[in-house]
Amino acid sequence: MSSLSAQELAQQRLADVTGIDESAVSHGQSTKSVYVYEAPVRVWHWVNVAAITVLCLTGYFIGKPLPTMPGEASAHYLMGYIRFAHFTAGYILAIGLLGRAYWALVGNHHARELFWVPLFQKAYWGEILTMLKWYAFLIPRPGRYVGHNPLARLAMFSGFLVLMIFMIVTGFALYSEGAGAGSWQDTLFGWVIPLFGQSQDVHTWHRLGMWAMIMFITLHVYAAIREDIMGRQSIVSTMISGRRTFKD
Repeated sequence: MSSLSAQELAQQRLADVTGIDESAVSHGQSTKSVYVYEAPVRVWHWVNVAAITVLCLTGYFIGKPLPTMPGEASAHYLMGYIRFAHFTAGYILAIGLLGRAYWALVGNHHARELFWVPLFQKAYWGEILTMLKWYAFLIPRPGRYVGHNPLARLAMFSGFLVLMIFMIVTGFALYSEGAGAGSWQDTLFGWVIPLFGQSQDVHTWHRLGMWAMIMFITLHVYAAIREDIMGRQSIVSTMISGRRTFKD
């Protein structure tokens, strides 16, 4: 089995640091398409879309319950169904994150981008500056990135992954109150409520986290559509087919 050349090794190091795979980009410019996201990553993405949508909708009504209905509670179990949907979606989100972490270990190098950011690499910050100029309409065209661009990578790590972990931890902490002392939820997450002070404080931070997630998703959708149109490279369709297409 032949070893990599010095140029190939340099290209791989650049890809690991900045997310730019020059050899893949060169190949993409000639073929117009590069396979990036494997099927488990794409499935996880769309399952998250469904789970987070359910969590935000049901979470809103849990925080602001519907008016009390007359008659027996068993005849009007709407809030019960809302809570059940919220808890189910929360379990799906948490289990999905564990599966995604596993795939980061066994998948391609694009699958690992979500879980670490090369903050101490000068080249990475240079690429972030370029992307900030692009989003500020100061340059005519962004760089070509096969995976996430450096700014998106930072946003996905800090604005999505960290926030999602926070929501899972605080959510299960609140759930542990109903599960009772000695339950696995209480064993793993019962320490969270005393850390924040009291249950209502955790409720408040959990709800603020919901609005932060909504803001992140809004910006995420905007950036994806903007890159599709103005950046001349596929973003939305890549999460369906797995292939990044360069339109120029």
